[in-house]
Amino acid sequence: MDKIKVAVIGPGNIGTDLMYKIFRSQHLEMSLMIGVVESEGIKRARNLGIRTSIDGIGSILEDKDIRIVFDATGAKPHLIHAPQLKEAGKIAIDLTPASVGPYVVPCANLDQVKDEPNLNMVTCGGQATVPIVHAISQVTNVDYAEIVACISSKSAGPGTRQNIDEFTETTSKALAVVGGAKKSKAIIVLNPADPAVMMSNTIYCEVEDPNEKAIKESIDKMVKEVQKYVPGYRLRVPPIFEGNKITTIVEVEGAGDFLPKYSGNLDIINSAAIAVAEKLAARILKKEVVA
Repeated sequence: MDKIKVAVIGPGNIGTDLMYKIFRSQHLEMSLMIGVVESEGIKRARNLGIRTSIDGIGSILEDKDIRIVFDATGAKPHLIHAPQLKEAGKIAIDLTPASVGPYVVPCANLDQVKDEPNLNMVTCGGQATVPIVHAISQVTNVDYAEIVACISSKSAGPGTRQNIDEFTETTSKALAVVGGAKKSKAIIVLNPADPAVMMSNTIYCEVEDPNEKAIKESIDKMVKEVQKYVPGYRLRVPPIFEGNKITTIVEVEGAGDFLPKYSGNLDIINSAAIAVAEKLAARILKKEVVA
């Protein structure tokens, strides 16, 4: 089966886990791993037979066969990479909180995104909580949504810690833009517990019409949709109704491709990015066959 060649910028934990997920992909071929130093991630990719470069983004820009690029660096580097990738005709899937392109949560709005050169995967907290808010907003107006994403401090690397402000701002905006909430707020908590805890996300919504049956059905349906690309996504606490207020908790267990299973926060954004790339690759291949 034909595949679309892809590259990963950033050979850290997220980039490495992406690489392993790409190996299992139906439509994606891992072509190039990019870094800036001879890191363990670069060595690992090379040992697995993947072409590597530590000279920055230039190798990607020069390779006409690479169609999709995952950026797993940080918000500031992506602001530099984004225009370069666009000019080179590459589709950028942004795993940073840079917010250059439209927010994409596969189960909520992927089908609405067409021919965009840059797709922003929001944040790990966004990928975990926006689907629930979106599910509720399909049934009734959500006046306010607030989420608290609790992750193990062991799964919060330098990139996560350096982008805390961007995390809260980007997640909050996505709860409104994609989730459908009129007002929103996001909080992240790094839990130092040992043994490490699974990613847990508390979602609180104030709604106009708390139709319990319809809301529960919508949430259950959405959880099943997320599980299609994140099998470890589950409701830990089903919706609790108090007047017009709804509280629920979702937990995310990682697939364990490269990262520990407690790193559900990293796994869910990577899995969502792969789901997006798979859909884009299928579209590209279909167009090329038709042409």
